[in-house]
Amino acid sequence: MTPTRPATPDAAHMDAKQQFRQAMAHLCAAVNVITTAGPHGRCGVTASAVCSVTDTPPTLLVCLNRSSAMHATFQGNRHVCVNVLPGEHELLARHFAGMTQVPMEERFGWPIWDEGTHGVPVLRDALASLQGEIVDLKEVGSHSVMFVKTTCISVRTDGDGLIYFDRNFHRIKRAASH
Repeated sequence: MTPTRPATPDAAHMDAKQQFRQAMAHLCAAVNVITTAGPHGRCGVTASAVCSVTDTPPTLLVCLNRSSAMHATFQGNRHVCVNVLPGEHELLARHFAGMTQVPMEERFGWPIWDEGTHGVPVLRDALASLQGEIVDLKEVGSHSVMFVKTTCISVRTDGDGLIYFDRNFHRIKRAASH
């Protein structure tokens, strides 16, 4: 039996990183488009790293890669909207994930947006839209965790969901009400 060599620190780190990324690919998550507007510009990103923190006051967190070109815009504007995407908006998710060549301003030119508080774009047919302000921002590794205190919430009672699982988008049918 030949003994195995211990992995170098860099190899062990990459292996742990790859294992973590593979494990996270198995975590089903809602797909959201996070938008902002203000003195630092208007932009949006697709994000699945969004979750509730507390309902008193209503606060959620959004994780955003610090190397993103839009990070400074979100950080500077402080006002955001978390738009929870319905199942039919997979293409919109792809646009805001940078998977297409559609420029940012063109994305906001489509007649699917309303102007929310502080001019933040709100997706008209989102399953839920949560407008609010970044009240805290923590840097953790490659990402910033933005804590968003919500001030205006809109919720639909119909429509299918859109999740990200196994590195793909999937439409989730809403159960029929009884």
